[in-house]
Amino acid sequence: AKKPVNENKPAVNRRFVYTIIGMTMADTESSLRTFLEKSSFVETIARYTSAAFPGRLAGGSVRPLSEKEIKQLIAYGNNAGDWSTVKVVTGFTPDYVHNNTFYGNCVLGVYSGVPREAAPGVMLPSGVYDSTVVDSELGDECLVRGCGLIARYLVDSGAVVMDVGALTAAGGSGFGNGIAIRVGCETGGREVPAVAELDIDLAARLALERDNKDLQRRYADLAERYRESASCEFGIVEKDAVIRRTTEIADTFVGRGARIEGALLVGNCTILSSVDERTVISHGTIVENSCLQWGCAVASQAIVTDSLLTEYARVERQGKVTASILGPNTSVAEGEVTSCLLGPFVGFHHQSLLIAALWPQGKGNVAYGANVGSNHTSRAPDQEIFCGEGVFFGLGTNIKFPADYSHAPYSIIATGVDTLPQKVEFPFSLIASPSRTFSDISPAFNQISPAWVLSDNIYMVRRNEAKYRKRNRARRTVFDGTVFRPAVVDLMVAARNRLRDVQDIKKAYMDRDIPGLGKNYLWEESRLRAVEAYGFYIEYYCLAGLRDRIRGLVDARDDRGIESVYTHPVPGEPWEHRRILLLAEHNSDRPLRENLERLIGVLEKIEADIYRTKSKDDERGGRIIADYHEVAVPADEDAFIRETRAEIAREIGEIRELIGKL
Repeated sequence: AKKPVNENKPAVNRRFVYTIIGMTMADTESSLRTFLEKSSFVETIARYTSAAFPGRLAGGSVRPLSEKEIKQLIAYGNNAGDWSTVKVVTGFTPDYVHNNTFYGNCVLGVYSGVPREAAPGVMLPSGVYDSTVVDSELGDECLVRGCGLIARYLVDSGAVVMDVGALTAAGGSGFGNGIAIRVGCETGGREVPAVAELDIDLAARLALERDNKDLQRRYADLAERYRESASCEFGIVEKDAVIRRTTEIADTFVGRGARIEGALLVGNCTILSSVDERTVISHGTIVENSCLQWGCAVASQAIVTDSLLTEYARVERQGKVTASILGPNTSVAEGEVTSCLLGPFVGFHHQSLLIAALWPQGKGNVAYGANVGSNHTSRAPDQEIFCGEGVFFGLGTNIKFPADYSHAPYSIIATGVDTLPQKVEFPFSLIASPSRTFSDISPAFNQISPAWVLSDNIYMVRRNEAKYRKRNRARRTVFDGTVFRPAVVDLMVAARNRLRDVQDIKKAYMDRDIPGLGKNYLWEESRLRAVEAYGFYIEYYCLAGLRDRIRGLVDARDDRGIESVYTHPVPGEPWEHRRILLLAEHNSDRPLRENLERLIGVLEKIEADIYRTKSKDDERGGRIIADYHEVAVPADEDAFIRETRAEIAREIGEIRELIGKL
């Protein structure tokens, strides 16, 4: 029997989840297995907890102090509540242990005074000095100096712990793992239980696929087992970590090579790090109930609470991140981010507000004064926003919730625009203040120009592609920096078709005329320009794929494949999406040579448009600023334009060579 249909329940936007984020169920299965079976963090915890206490760092191989050693330690200003509970490893000598107090079960390693970096350019001998140590183990050749209290901690070999007020563990800590991060709607419904090695793709699925009960149940079970595996009765400072001039660290795992310098508080956290991917927390910061992955940085009075920062994310310059997940290479400075899930390369560098934003594809920007945070209805903060890949929120914008721009990637909300609650489905759009008002259109409606970014700002699109390739430092997260890929092009095709197929021609259109315009109006001339711009870049996507396919067939000397390149399906290959679209767009009506020649013309136009975009800035700046040309780099000398010209010249040369081989 058919299940009754709940007509009031909105359909889950699977396309948004699967095609733009790019995860399949197989990917999810792999991610779930990886957490426990291949988790380097869980393996590290197990290594520390496998040996008996005291003597975990020494594999249980410890001995009591001799009477001679006790007398020498006392002569060096040390004292203990009970010297019989202080153990040492083989090879220990008291020479570098001065002016300390020991309580409970403590273990001291071997210290020979090897130099350790106490400050940049300042080296001090390894050893334990001027500190109070309780139920803790201090590894070989570490440097512990001037610490008010070290309690229930393992400080591994080579680590530096200096001028720390308190380094303590209460016992039973999960180091911030398992905390439910309330992304999106602040009143709940999209909680993601965070674990230290969670990646942004799986986090996005957990936040967005709330009706996938099997996924939610299995992940919740895994997150709990992960938390249990990570739980310890003591805190850990791994080898070669550096902690200096910090007020308090509590219940925190400090990974290998990590640096905590000048922080106010680090509590209940996992800090994943390695010697070549150091995670840094510094200069007046507070980090609580959070997990930081490799290469992250929290600096200059920033605050991070109840959050997950994936690899190479940054929070700095008094930035505040609460109950949020930041994707790889995302940077937050000065402003506030609350209850957000941000994908890779989101730029947030000024005083701005971002609340309840689901932005898994990232690659966008929040400009100074942008208020993307109208999530409160005066009844409850239960509203949210879906941001599309590469969306740019301009200076002083006010974005009202609920809002969905997930099908409008690489769109720009212009300076000073106030948007109404809406859903926009036109990629590469410009939403600007209305240039005029109409008697039958609300003055609160803005003016939308679909595909404007393609026709008038392709410089931004191409430069972003190059920027993401050059600046990506993430090693574990794989994402496609290419803008024109199947998911985005499909949105372009759907948008172009809705604009092209308009029957009732008007001077201005609204959402009731062309679905997807949101609370904006569209000029007729803008509609025509958008149809042309979308079509141009759809053709570019198809012809560039054709070039790559032909090149592969020519290199393989597959003449039969060349003859049937339009009609022969190749399931599972990147070419197949372009081949089907090429047929639908009737580009296959032209011979191969003509299509390749046409691609040359397309590339030449793209190069000219990129130059035109930048040269417009030069012309305007020169008219307004007297010495503009003395300080600004002109288009002809712009590094990106030069790179683009060289790249397109190379592409055109290769296409002509390819044509010669047909």
